[in-house]
Amino acid sequence: MKALVLAGGSGTRLRPITHTSAKQLVPVGNKPVIDFGLEAIAAAGITDVGIIVGHTGPEIEAYVGDGSRYGISVTYVHQPDPLGLAHAVLTAEDFLGRDDFVMYLGDNLIAGGITEFVEQFEANRPDAQILLAKVRDPERFGVAELGPDGHVSQLVEKPSEPKSDLALVGVYLFSGSIMDACHAIEPSDRGELEITDAIQWMIDDGQKVAERTITGWWKDTGKLYDMLEANRIVLDTYEPRMEGSMDEASEIQGRVVIEEGAELVNSTVRGPAIIGKRTRLENTFVGPYTAIYHDCVVTDSEIEHSIVLEETTITDVGRMEDSLIGKQVEVGRSRRRPAAMRLMLGDHSRVGLV
Repeated sequence: MKALVLAGGSGTRLRPITHTSAKQLVPVGNKPVIDFGLEAIAAAGITDVGIIVGHTGPEIEAYVGDGSRYGISVTYVHQPDPLGLAHAVLTAEDFLGRDDFVMYLGDNLIAGGITEFVEQFEANRPDAQILLAKVRDPERFGVAELGPDGHVSQLVEKPSEPKSDLALVGVYLFSGSIMDACHAIEPSDRGELEITDAIQWMIDDGQKVAERTITGWWKDTGKLYDMLEANRIVLDTYEPRMEGSMDEASEIQGRVVIEEGAELVNSTVRGPAIIGKRTRLENTFVGPYTAIYHDCVVTDSEIEHSIVLEETTITDVGRMEDSLIGKQVEVGRSRRRPAAMRLMLGDHSRVGLV
């Protein structure tokens, strides 16, 4: 079995972060999202992995490399335009051939990995196997409707009026016959080749499409609050670890990870939280569910339930929460007169003021 990881797309829902960075490389718990998928694939015993990349391809390739550190071998497949998941499958046809494969959306996280689902697919040999999860906002996803026999009868991509709350999780398992389906379908009203349409074509063709409703957590990290929720879930799994340094005036409470070279000076970190390598906290409080990445400096501030990316400086911020701060950002109070708010914000930025 092979794997196809989708790491293209423009990440419009996470702008402005994704103007300059691939959404699959935004960290949760100080770990890029794509790592979770690649590690799950390797744990399932799959070593031949194709990664679909788009305009952020050079960044993805620089980070993932040849895949050897995950125990896999990576082939990069360039998709010129993000024209749908089924289009991504066709783009990778030379790599996939007619082999079985798992398709994993690179910005998704799923509890417990995928080993169980791969084993189930190999044991039962359906033509396709999909994972479903109950969600509060099914209109954001591909939605499955179950027939009287309890099996999937209809799949609809992002319906305006969903007929069920069962969303397709971003992990699919396919036999080679998915290629016939992807070649057979037409672009949707969105102008994309939808994987839901391809799977529906298989159902209508009488092929065996199995489903499994997962009960553990699953997150599509494409939006701010989904990213923060994924960060919360991941931080809850960490065990305390102290590899940096702290002075006598500093305090650590609960499950906190202090990575190598990090410094705490007259600061408190209350977990679950993680402070990245070579990051310095001074006169600062870091509250639960916060991940501060590498080489940051935070002074005279309070931060809670937030993600801060690398090489960012935060100074004299009274309190910050529910935030995602990009890399190499400077946040602080101006001493200039007259006193006023002075902002330089990129396209699609969102700022909350009190």
